[in-house]
Amino acid sequence: MEQVRIDKWLWAARFYKTRSLATGEIVKGRILANAQIAKPSREVKVGDTFEIRQGPVVRTVIVMGISQLRGPASVAQQLYTETPESIQKREHAAEQRKLGTEPAQAMEHGRPTKRDRRHLEKTWDNRWSASIDP
Repeated sequence: MEQVRIDKWLWAARFYKTRSLATGEIVKGRILANAQIAKPSREVKVGDTFEIRQGPVVRTVIVMGISQLRGPASVAQQLYTETPESIQKREHAAEQRKLGTEPAQAMEHGRPTKRDRRHLEKTWDNRWSASIDP
C-alpha cells in the first residue's frame, strides 16, 4: 500500500475520532498538505508534510508511514513525526494558556443580589438615563 486518502490517514493516525470529522476539517481548510489547501480525496505519500490546525494548536507533521486501518495509539504514532519547531510552538502555547488568566476569574461579582440592586436604585436617584442632566 503506497497511497491512501488524506481523510483516512488522519483518522488512522488518530488526529480525529471519525473519518467524517477529518473530512469536515479538510473541507474547512484547516489542513495544509505541502503548504497547499488539501482536499479529502488527496492521496498521502510517505514524506508529505501536513499542517494540522486543531483549535489554537497548529501541528506540523511529516508522514512516515501509511495505513488505512485505525489501530492502537502506539501504532498510530509511528505513522508520523512532528517537527521540532512544531513541538516547541505547541509547548509554548500550552505554557501561555496556563499562565494566562481566565476572564471569568477576574470578575469580582456575578449577578447583583437583591441588596445590591436596591443600592443601585438608590444611587441612580430614579433617573431614566445615565446623563448628568435631570
